[in-house]
Amino acid sequence: MEIDIVYLWVDGNEPSWLARKNAFLGIEYTEDDINCKGRFVNNDELKYSLRSAEKFAPWIRKIFIVTDRQIPAWLDLTHPKIQIIDHTEILPPEALPCYNSSVIEYFLYRIPTLSEHFLYANDDMLFNADVSPGFFFEKDGYPIVRLQRKPFAKWSYRIEKRMKGKLSTYKQQLENAITLIDSQFHQYYPGIPHHNMDAYRKSDCRAVTEQIFSEEITACIPHHLRSSQDIQRVIFLYYALAIGHGHLKFVNKTESCVVRLQRKNYKRYLDTYHPKLMCVNDSQRVSDEDRKRMKLFLEQLFPQKSSFET
Repeated sequence: MEIDIVYLWVDGNEPSWLARKNAFLGIEYTEDDINCKGRFVNNDELKYSLRSAEKFAPWIRKIFIVTDRQIPAWLDLTHPKIQIIDHTEILPPEALPCYNSSVIEYFLYRIPTLSEHFLYANDDMLFNADVSPGFFFEKDGYPIVRLQRKPFAKWSYRIEKRMKGKLSTYKQQLENAITLIDSQFHQYYPGIPHHNMDAYRKSDCRAVTEQIFSEEITACIPHHLRSSQDIQRVIFLYYALAIGHGHLKFVNKTESCVVRLQRKNYKRYLDTYHPKLMCVNDSQRVSDEDRKRMKLFLEQLFPQKSSFET
């Protein structure tokens, strides 16, 4: 089974990119979860994620890095596994320019030469231990769908919305996905994304985007920034489960951990759980000092340069 990995990457520090974004949107950064600095700032997480991939998942066939007219300065473009994919290669024209990862995720299946079986990761997601292809896909070729157990999400979101008037953008996107699957397939899965690398089949992603929920996905395409009307990418995984193309597995912290930058106990946290996958999560709550601390920690964790670096 050939398995690729797809990353989204942006360098929000680059003046030319930032100038393009500000000129189009008319704003720089805000303090919310939609357009905060943590959504776009580059802390070299991708470099360390690739180091972790080479160390712990050397069986990955190709590495696709989806960007907006940017290339990491340290990346060796001559490496046979590496391929840069620009937004213009996969996104519809009406989506451009796109600063909304939700919309980009709908069209990853369009990447030329992408294998049927692939992993998807944000650049802040890393391997933390040896993993085999069987960690992500069963022998029948269907992905292992890892969810964080949340049995009453469907009802708790409705109650929260009624009490507070609205949900956070992220929770509303999740509710949108839950509602669509429930209405189409009469299925509810008591779990939400574990915010780490996930396994997908290209054919399932194509079916969701072009056939099953094409109308709903099309309505999201013009959203250049994240919107509460977007549909969270977990819809691909819920769909796979609904049609028998996935194997549900609820995660625990020995499989998947989220390390939040604003907290300082990184090493103790990882030493406690020894997770296979980890995400070093940036957000609107994170300061530049937190980012410096995390970068030092990642350098200590993965000090050896990978063959993907110049």
